[in-house]
Amino acid sequence: MEYNDIRALLNKYWACESTEEEEAALRVFYAGHEGTLPADLQEASPLFQYFNDCSAVPDMPELFTDKPAPWDEPQQPAIVRSIWQGWMKYAAAVLVAAGLLYSADSFRDKQTGGAMVFADTYSDPKLAYEQTQRALQLLSKNLNRGKNEMQKIAYFNEATSIVEGKN
Repeated sequence: MEYNDIRALLNKYWACESTEEEEAALRVFYAGHEGTLPADLQEASPLFQYFNDCSAVPDMPELFTDKPAPWDEPQQPAIVRSIWQGWMKYAAAVLVAAGLLYSADSFRDKQTGGAMVFADTYSDPKLAYEQTQRALQLLSKNLNRGKNEMQKIAYFNEATSIVEGKN
């Protein structure tokens, strides 16, 4: 093979465009020539001699072929359970029980008409009068609280009208 052909093959090899047959021809060429090459062809000589020497080494035999490798055996995935997973079933049972109790209570309220049942206090007029007074005081207290909130809204409306220049 001429040096110009080898140079062309080397250029294709360095450009990553060579085929396996062309690379084999380069290995054979460099295996047969030692030291009598031009300087530009001498650079690639150790590389292709190494490739040629490596192709002569036989493949390693497989050891322990009677037993498959651990990575070849299918393994069952490990089941990892969280520490909270055991407690979740108890929490779910408590929630179900609370829901049943709530629904039973609401069912009982519907059966009684939905209103709270109070004991009749008419037999003792003093007790009836005291309970009425307490209920009216609670009502007036809550009504006065609403009145205070309405005054705050009135102050706010006055302030906004002054800012907007309507007064």
